[in-house]
Amino acid sequence: MPFRDGPAIPADLLPPFVVSAPKTPVAPFVLCSPHSGRTYPESFIEQSRLSPLSLRKSEDCFVDELFGPVADIGVPLIAARFPRAFLDVNREPYELDPELFLGPLPDFANTQSVRVAGGLGTIARIVADGEEIYRGRLQLSDGIARIEHLYVPFHTALRELIEATRKRFGYAILIDCHSMPSASMAPSGGPRPDIVLGDRFGASADSRITRYLKDALTALDYEVHMNRPYAGGYITEHYGRPSRNVHAVQIEINRGLYLDELTLRPTAGFDELQRDLLSLAAPLFNDLPALLEHRAAAE
Repeated sequence: MPFRDGPAIPADLLPPFVVSAPKTPVAPFVLCSPHSGRTYPESFIEQSRLSPLSLRKSEDCFVDELFGPVADIGVPLIAARFPRAFLDVNREPYELDPELFLGPLPDFANTQSVRVAGGLGTIARIVADGEEIYRGRLQLSDGIARIEHLYVPFHTALRELIEATRKRFGYAILIDCHSMPSASMAPSGGPRPDIVLGDRFGASADSRITRYLKDALTALDYEVHMNRPYAGGYITEHYGRPSRNVHAVQIEINRGLYLDELTLRPTAGFDELQRDLLSLAAPLFNDLPALLEHRAAAE
């Protein structure tokens, strides 16, 4: 199954992620920002038919920085350095698009997923607004190298953070941090809430967690929806195992709250949103563990 002799990964993508971790965690949380990577190798830009700015349309711009102060007060945050347009770790490891690669794909590749059909597999064929990324098809070895040298280490590190948290506190709560286009930028149009919380319709996390998050964000005057249009991707689905004391919730933040979506530069709203997220951290760290421990004791 492994292809160890693929092409080298661009040096500027190594290490593939950054972990901000306290010496002593204060709460059973792990923060993950898989789509905020903004290191675009020159070789990737040369492969692409798009401008560097257009390539960034799939990026969850500055989400790692929005949640950085929360991590600073005592929980780990893992953030990818590579861009989502280069490799998407919120997919199965081998969701590969037959239209993107030269020659046949290996039998273990998932070529039939809805995400692959939409051009947004592990190696995306398009950016978020539907524009084709590449000038031509890729060598399979190129895609496999990205998976083995970037995807696998990222998930290994994330899994270790979750397991260390679970062992330390008895359970772990993963918050998978994302951003979504505003109504004016969304391909489907229509109104968009400020925040969407996804728990796979209750499958990936105790309902008390998502209810607490929704109520706390609503109290700060944010419009919060549950599971629609985003119920959580591969990370939420894969790691969220409440029966094994691991809960996972995806949070999608409307980019219109903090970002100029044409220039991809932070607006004045960035600081306010960052402060609001930080203001939630202390009560979140104190109250949610107590809720879950009380439930466990009752059971």
